[in-house]
Amino acid sequence: MMSIFRSVLPRVARSNGFRCFSTGVPSDSIAELNKEMESIFGESPSPSPLGSSPPQQPARPAYEAENSQPVLTHTDSSGQAKMVDVSPKEDSKRVAIASCRVLLGQKVFNLVASNEIAKGDVLTVAKIAGITGAKQTSNLIPLCHNINLSHVRVDLTLNEEDSSVVIEGEATTSGKTGVEMEAMTAVTIAGLTVYDMCKAASKDICMTDVCLQHKSGGKSGSWSRN
Repeated sequence: MMSIFRSVLPRVARSNGFRCFSTGVPSDSIAELNKEMESIFGESPSPSPLGSSPPQQPARPAYEAENSQPVLTHTDSSGQAKMVDVSPKEDSKRVAIASCRVLLGQKVFNLVASNEIAKGDVLTVAKIAGITGAKQTSNLIPLCHNINLSHVRVDLTLNEEDSSVVIEGEATTSGKTGVEMEAMTAVTIAGLTVYDMCKAASKDICMTDVCLQHKSGGKSGSWSRN
């Protein structure tokens, strides 16, 4: 036992009248000393500056790790798809505005502007289709809630600069969940209807830039695209 102490205890040096300790002790000697101490006292010694292992940092709580990044609400703990239960949420007025653009090309743009498309009034038909689409969102998107919409607006504007139709849709409700999907469905269906009405004149028509522009209401409050 004493031979172990002699081999592992720090060497004591004296410099300028002060006692200095050298900590260059091999780790295998420390381990041997710990075993001897445990056999004598019945327990391992507490961590010492002589030990080679750094102090362990406390583990972060699981909820902190989860809250540090966004989570998907449409999946359960096993990763399976689910419909979100919104019953605990408070009712509030919710508004969402979305937009998209349909690139017609100069030839089709002129036909639409002069209302010479064979199928009829493109902008009016697409407007009605967009409103109808908003009301059918929960039938088209599986995990969307069936929302009682109080208002749907769909506007289509001809843009001469790039020969396009600019579509804006707005959905409003008072309830427990937002209407972003209803607004985006409205402009998407309206854009697809423009394509359907004009496809006989050109196959180069392209629908693009479908996105949310603004939302308000609910726990997350208001958001607008910059």
